[in-house]
Amino acid sequence: MYFVYVLLSEKDKRFYTGITNDLEQRIKKHNHGYKATKSTLNRGPFRIVFVQICEDRTKARALEKYLKSGCGREVRDEILKFSEV
Repeated sequence: MYFVYVLLSEKDKRFYTGITNDLEQRIKKHNHGYKATKSTLNRGPFRIVFVQICEDRTKARALEKYLKSGCGREVRDEILKFSEV
């Protein structure tokens, strides 16, 4: 099982989209400035604003790639418009 997630940086109010098979551990790494993720370094703390469970890595990667595309960002923004972002 894999998770596609969208984080909101409390610091710069920008989004980060990623995939993982251990969501709790991955969020901890983002929030503690884990250096392997350059795009989130020094941007924390982060808040989870969206999570989708996928049955395998291939489907999770496809969804992540879509959410990072122009059309996908529009869909993400529409979904998040109805949450407490």
